[in-house]
Amino acid sequence: MDISVFLAQTVDILWGLPLVMLLVGGGLYLVAISRFKMLAGFMHALKLIAGKYHHAHDDESKGQISHFKALTNALASTVGMGNVAGVAVAISQGGPGAIFWMWVGALIGMNTKFFECTLAVMYRKNDHHGEIQGGPMYTIMQALPKYMHFLAYFFALAGLIGTLGIFNTNQMATFIESNYSIPTYITGIVAALLIIYILMGGVRRIGGATSKIVPAMCLLYVGCAIAIIIMNLSSVVDVFYLIFNEAINGRAAVGGASGLAVIHIFKTGIKRATYSNEAGVGTAPLAHGNAKTSEPVAEGLVAMVGPFIDTILVCTMTSIVILSSLTPEELQGSNGVLITQMAFVKNFGVMGSHLLGLSIILFALSTIIGCSNYCEKCWDFLFGGLPLLGAKLTFAIFYASTVLLGAISAPEDMVNAMDIGFALMAIPNMIATIWLAPKVKHKMDDYFAKYIRP
Repeated sequence: MDISVFLAQTVDILWGLPLVMLLVGGGLYLVAISRFKMLAGFMHALKLIAGKYHHAHDDESKGQISHFKALTNALASTVGMGNVAGVAVAISQGGPGAIFWMWVGALIGMNTKFFECTLAVMYRKNDHHGEIQGGPMYTIMQALPKYMHFLAYFFALAGLIGTLGIFNTNQMATFIESNYSIPTYITGIVAALLIIYILMGGVRRIGGATSKIVPAMCLLYVGCAIAIIIMNLSSVVDVFYLIFNEAINGRAAVGGASGLAVIHIFKTGIKRATYSNEAGVGTAPLAHGNAKTSEPVAEGLVAMVGPFIDTILVCTMTSIVILSSLTPEELQGSNGVLITQMAFVKNFGVMGSHLLGLSIILFALSTIIGCSNYCEKCWDFLFGGLPLLGAKLTFAIFYASTVLLGAISAPEDMVNAMDIGFALMAIPNMIATIWLAPKVKHKMDDYFAKYIRP
């Protein structure tokens, strides 16, 4: 069987209704158990990120990085090509209505991220190198019954696929080759060498890199997107009408297609939202588990801001840019980042291609760096105690090789590979999060009573 066909068929099987309902239904259960308290904690989370709120024992607590760096580490993975290319993929596969379900997925995902990241701090421990770590595999090993411990290894193995930066490298290399005639393998080699350098510096170098790249890329891309939205202001209301209308009636505006089932649009939106903000997948806990804090709930609140920034703000801007700039006919025959490029060029001319190009490079690099941190944690959990496989250089070479592979592979194969990895990671992570939700609720009630007055 052709590898492309195999990957596509595997995605169709894994991303069936059972997994979508686990993410959405499980997320709604977490919303219900929290009694919507997350809304009251949002402003408190912003104060924590800004460093305006300090808990008494934070300085003595375990952890290596600040709330802000933990969030930017997580955003480095989520605010990336999923916002630039992933939104375009959602529109091309499910029509404008898929954006509505991305919003729904993000709002539910904010609550999911709170629970999974709170657990990451509650059940963190020292790894083989003596560094503090948190994440689904550590939560499962410490908090679930022994007969469920296999889920920790299942998650880590799936993470070796899902946390690769292959899609981001692929989209960056494709864009650079299309616009600047630089072969994809050259881009892959340069990115691979950069990744080896950063990985050898450990989590602090990763945190330092992402805390600089993420704000810069957000300002550049968001600034350009806002400018395009202002230029097309008269079309914005029509765009929102189109999104809501297509979500309800099930027709896709892209390519003149009609009769798409609402269930297909729903699944497409949830799948792309999951790739965009990674809520429920278990990646964010791997970053937030490193935060220097004495309060697990505080880090959960900080993590909750991620899906809001990523999907509600940045992805919405991208969808408006695309749908207000391009006709269904112009979207035919293109996919991913090239759709977003057309929208930028249509509004800014040739300069739009260069502006988007710089944004794409920053997005892709930050995501590759952020994902490398996650992948290394999964690798270390599996192989950290072994003499050769446990070496940092061994992992760096492995990850850099996949970066190069991503650059030279077919885009659709990279999208499908990421979807497979995310699906396999989400299953054990959501099981553990739902299982342990009452323990988080108890911690949450205590924290809110202490620090957040109604």
